[in-house]
Amino acid sequence: MSGRRIPAEFWRGGTSKGVFFLESDLPSDTSEREALLLRVVGSPDPYGRQMDGMGGGISSTSKVVIVRPSRRAGCDVEYRFGAVAIDRPVIDWSGNCGNLTTAVGPFAIRHGLVRGPDDGTRVVTLWQDNVGKRIVAHVPMADGEPLESGDFMMDGVAFPGAEILLEFLDPGGGESALLPTGNVTDRLAVPGVGDIDATLVNAGNPTAFVAAGDLGLTGTELPPQVNADASLLERCEAVRAQAAVRMGLAPDAAAATRDRPATPKLSFVAPATAYVASSGRQVRDADIDFVARILSMGALHHAYTGTGAVAIAVAAALPGSVVSAVCRSGPSSRARIGHASGTMTVGAEISRPDGTWQVVRALMSRSARCLMSGSVHLPD
Repeated sequence: MSGRRIPAEFWRGGTSKGVFFLESDLPSDTSEREALLLRVVGSPDPYGRQMDGMGGGISSTSKVVIVRPSRRAGCDVEYRFGAVAIDRPVIDWSGNCGNLTTAVGPFAIRHGLVRGPDDGTRVVTLWQDNVGKRIVAHVPMADGEPLESGDFMMDGVAFPGAEILLEFLDPGGGESALLPTGNVTDRLAVPGVGDIDATLVNAGNPTAFVAAGDLGLTGTELPPQVNADASLLERCEAVRAQAAVRMGLAPDAAAATRDRPATPKLSFVAPATAYVASSGRQVRDADIDFVARILSMGALHHAYTGTGAVAIAVAAALPGSVVSAVCRSGPSSRARIGHASGTMTVGAEISRPDGTWQVVRALMSRSARCLMSGSVHLPD
């Protein structure tokens, strides 16, 4: 067989899928590595399907993760996450994927980077290169291997798995402060949209939260409805780009759209209301504290991103935020979110010891499974 083969594994983590590599199996030259990863995933693809690569034609399946042993005190492994653009030769390394974070611990154990007990739980401390933060993964073990089967169900994933608890330690800040502007709520002047209130949070990933009504939405929309509306997506990108500039993440709106498509994320929220999820299941308003949707790489996510869950947990706990304003009980350390695929519960511990908001940790549970292991093939 002609061509090049590189050891890799294909993982589902939470509601995302991506190709995982050991750093030692990839070229050390940055440009060569980036070209290789683009080709593996199948980008850029003007048809938007990534038919000649491992990507699935949507942002939640167009991802790569690179893992290496850690030389950092107190950490077991380190990893980088890349959000691969589908139609452009761009890999955005500016943020993290909380969903695929779930798979890093099991991947590291499978490859002998850390040793686990035969049974019980292996606590794996991860260093996230993109955002410079520690994340603790509680990985269940059975017969010396990460446990993948179980009865933990996630809305957005059809089959049950084993629950992996993730603790995002001190997730606020990194590239900028937890509240980059110093304000819990800012007023954004958005061309084509108008002036709208936004809560700009840097936790998990930089994320901008706005009221659904300010975009002409109810908050219960599903992906087909939003993603088929080019005018709406343009308005959402205009808001996101202005948020990037206000957060100090891009010099201007054009640069945010061109060079930084993955972060900040844009999420819109509204008070709890009943709706029908993508699966056809009825979500009752009594079972959630508010509804929320999040866009990723220019399209509405089919569930809710993992790092977005960290950010929204923090925003829900902040008095005066756009999120706590729609939360059933006001500011809360634990919130039940109604998203496009169903519901999820998130939590955050925040404090204000010196007059500045700080996040102690944020919590969420996910499952992960190795879908395929072996080699990815590249043409000559």
